[in-house]
Amino acid sequence: MAQLTMIQAITDALRTELKNDENVLVFGEDVGVNGGVFRATEGLQKEFGEDRVFDTPLAESGIGGLAVGLALQGFRPVPEIQFFGFVYEVMDSISGQLARMRFRTGGSFNAPVTIRSPFGGGVHTPEMHADSLELLMTSTPGVKVVIPSTPYDAKGLLISAIRDNDPVIYLEHMKLYRSFRGEVPEGEYTIPLGKADVKREGTDLSIITYGAMVHESIKAAEELEKEGHSVEVVDLRTVQPLDIETIIASVEKTGRAIVVQEAQRQAGIAANVVAEITERAILSLEAPVLRVAAPDTVFPFSQAETVWLPGVKDIVETAKKVLTF
Repeated sequence: MAQLTMIQAITDALRTELKNDENVLVFGEDVGVNGGVFRATEGLQKEFGEDRVFDTPLAESGIGGLAVGLALQGFRPVPEIQFFGFVYEVMDSISGQLARMRFRTGGSFNAPVTIRSPFGGGVHTPEMHADSLELLMTSTPGVKVVIPSTPYDAKGLLISAIRDNDPVIYLEHMKLYRSFRGEVPEGEYTIPLGKADVKREGTDLSIITYGAMVHESIKAAEELEKEGHSVEVVDLRTVQPLDIETIIASVEKTGRAIVVQEAQRQAGIAANVVAEITERAILSLEAPVLRVAAPDTVFPFSQAETVWLPGVKDIVETAKKVLTF
């Protein structure tokens, strides 16, 4: 298997589906000749032509409207929102149109649209580029939300998203794009949407997380292991719908849990995960379920983000509170 970065795995998935289905269309700001800001679509326009991989005006509302219309005509649009902080301009297309299409038409029409977008802190971007806004999407019924943490997951989940008949928001953490490589099979393969993955087995504590915080959580688990604690790390991969079965199975095994997210405490999906655990597995718990999250403030300017973002130290400290309760 090839050793790919996450951005290479994403490009590979897009190429695979462009070859697989002539109805797949990739479009967005600068995705054509330039290959996108992060080069996720590099070379695809040259390979598949301007009719299938093309640039749009600098107008997210137009990108969303185009995706709706193309989906109704039988295409499988894969639009890119250049940074997810700009999603406000396209919210009507997502929440008001795509999410309701199947219900509104009694199943006569689907909305097979996969909206890709980068997000996430740790790379010192300008304002409104790094915000974790997944809660906006997970609070919208009818939309699936995917956040991969590895190159292998990125390719398999993106192929599944493009083939899905429901709208999928596919969020790519910028810090993970080129920070490491992982084994990625050649050719096509899929990973089911809505299925979490246990990235590290453990018996004393469950860390439930997603995105870049998966890697911070694994580092924290390794630190805790040095002190004799066996920590399990569950990567949600899809934050809507949640894989409740895997979450509960892990908690019932360990008896203790923390939920880790990069988003502010009031945002993200940690509160929902805690609620599900409390409702379904409270008799298995030996301690309260705690959260690790960013402060409830606007995302800071780049000079302060390393202080603001949660990290290994925060995860270890919170884990010890639960382990010693």
